[in-house]
Amino acid sequence: MEIKRLDGFLSKLGYCSRGDARKFLKIHEVKDGEIRIFDPSKKVLHSSITIDNETLDPLSLTILMYKPKDVVCSHDDSGKLIYSLLPPRWQNRNPKISTIGRLDKDTTGAILISDDGELNHHLTSPKKDIPKVYKVTLAHPISDDAIEILTKGGLILNGDGKPLLPAKLIKIDETTILLEIVEGRYHQVKRMLGAVKNRVVQLHRESFGEFGLDGLQIGEYKILTLK
Repeated sequence: MEIKRLDGFLSKLGYCSRGDARKFLKIHEVKDGEIRIFDPSKKVLHSSITIDNETLDPLSLTILMYKPKDVVCSHDDSGKLIYSLLPPRWQNRNPKISTIGRLDKDTTGAILISDDGELNHHLTSPKKDIPKVYKVTLAHPISDDAIEILTKGGLILNGDGKPLLPAKLIKIDETTILLEIVEGRYHQVKRMLGAVKNRVVQLHRESFGEFGLDGLQIGEYKILTLK
């Protein structure tokens, strides 16, 4: 349980700044249990607060999104940013939410967004071997030799000095595969397929670790309850 000033919760969770808290309380129905609050300095329990009959956002926020194509995983780049698909207040949280790893602009699928630095480190650490599963559509039929190279491990990508770990691969049809990797190198899947004389024409991440896209449509997201 966490108790602090109401304006502290409102600013931390991105609803408004501390300076705007009094105005926010006039516009929105903020209640501590059944009692409406107008004093931003009142100390309250996070779990007892509602805003316009909705519970207060979690103190720590992690979401799973089905990323659409042509959306950029960045706070700064040009183009449509992934954070624009979320409630505006989430972009004002402190600490800031960020994607855990990235998906390329033209890649769709499972991506996590969180303000939990420890979770981010855990899921992106090369020592953790977190599996990522991709559905890959190829320009050319995949050969048996290419499958052996990718699944055996030891392939060294251009510009890298360290060989790749073995990947798991399921062939769906001649030009479609499921590829599971535990590393997260720059443009890894595209570079892997390029190294075996093929080209990725469509890339979709089915899952990231234990998190899959069941029940989500393109552009949708859900808040995760993590232990």
